[in-house]
Amino acid sequence: MRQSLQLRMGQQLTMTPQLQQAIRLLQLSTLDLQQEIQEALDSNPLLEVDENDFGDESGGKNEQKQDTDDQTVSASADDTPSEYEQESSEALAKDTVSDEMAMDVTWDEYMSAAPSSSSGPMPEDESIYQGASSETLHDHLMWQLQLTHFSPTDEAIAIAIVEAVDDSGILTLSCEDIAESLNKGNNEEEIELDEVQAVLKRIQLFDPVGIAARSLPECLCIQLNQFDPATPWIAETKMILTDHIDLLASRDYRTLMKKTKLKEDELKEVMTLIHSLNPKPADTIVREESEYVIPDVSVKKIKGRWVVELNPDSMPKIRVNSQYAAMSRSVKSSTDSQFIRSHLQEAKWFIKSLESRNDTLLKVTNCIVKQQQGFFEHGPEAMRPMVLNDVAEMVEMHESTISRVTTQKYMHTPRGIFELKYFFSSHVSTENGGECSSTAIRALIKKLIAAENSAKPLSDSKIADILAEQGIKVARRTIAKYRESLAIPPSNQRKSLI
Repeated sequence: MRQSLQLRMGQQLTMTPQLQQAIRLLQLSTLDLQQEIQEALDSNPLLEVDENDFGDESGGKNEQKQDTDDQTVSASADDTPSEYEQESSEALAKDTVSDEMAMDVTWDEYMSAAPSSSSGPMPEDESIYQGASSETLHDHLMWQLQLTHFSPTDEAIAIAIVEAVDDSGILTLSCEDIAESLNKGNNEEEIELDEVQAVLKRIQLFDPVGIAARSLPECLCIQLNQFDPATPWIAETKMILTDHIDLLASRDYRTLMKKTKLKEDELKEVMTLIHSLNPKPADTIVREESEYVIPDVSVKKIKGRWVVELNPDSMPKIRVNSQYAAMSRSVKSSTDSQFIRSHLQEAKWFIKSLESRNDTLLKVTNCIVKQQQGFFEHGPEAMRPMVLNDVAEMVEMHESTISRVTTQKYMHTPRGIFELKYFFSSHVSTENGGECSSTAIRALIKKLIAAENSAKPLSDSKIADILAEQGIKVARRTIAKYRESLAIPPSNQRKSLI
């Protein structure tokens, strides 16, 4: 076979570093993006924060505000909707060709990549959730231990007890085990079991009362002991907690009344007293630390229209430092000139990537609001079925782009703060040939259960029958799945006398 050289022409899409950066910024959450911007400001001397952004009322080409009647949601008036990756790659090619020309233009035209603040900053109480206290249950108990007068021996026992209490407030070791562990290697007087039990009773009266209990009945009885002995039905309550906790847990009230000889109205009084107790006292001290949530966009109804705008407080407004950029024409060293040019190019692409992120976020959010206006007007029961592909076709972007832009992005609405993915749900067919959102069905289930008779709670089959009467055919197992996703227990566990 004879060898030869051939020249062929072809086209292919290459994932340049700049395109990879644009896609990566698109999927970052607001907090991660703020960190990324700060790292860029620290590493690139040609980037700076624009301190004069607030108060701009011009609403020029960088205005990041759209209402739901607009057909184009891009920040630029002459933009046409196209796939996000295609926009970025075309912009990359265009900017590479015009890089030399860009050095001679005025730097004021490099607008910020952050949203305009013409609407003013969002209220502090609405733009962020504050985290909970970081004090642990162990710290809280040790603080009280140090304020309590104990003998040296009792203090050693108290410390051992506190260290054996888990985060739920339950004592994980028996008094015998605690006494045995303290006596190991102890050359002094041996610690007796009754000493450990006496100290334990004092610890159990620490705040919150009922801590360090060895079981749920003991925890509740400790709390009952703090009541006035003349409290009505207190003796019957202690008896039920001590001897019939299993029947109480299974809500078998008929058997409970039979064994305790209590009538229904008397058992109701006992249940009222039990409900005043706290089965998990440690929860008042131990709290999971809340994550900060900063909305990326806000939706407001202005003059009858739902208006979508970016949160001006979600990221700093950045720009190119004109003083440093102008030095590229005056420095004599080619090394210095190349340093400035390379960092200028990085700064320009970083700003362009942020602007593309904001434009894409606006397009997708505006489309979501258009499709889900029923939710904003009437609540989750009016949610329409919608999947990622529906939005992708409307804004002419790839489905993967929609997935990136809706992950860890939050919308502030008059009904609360929701992740953008909340507005997507599967389709469920109705009797008349229409479609219903699974989110709307969950809302209906929650509404039905909230209004049910607690003495005769609705079963999953009954809920399915009620929905069928409304034209929504859903199988019982589907109702059970949706109910479990809402953390609602089954009907036998929802039964109550009060």
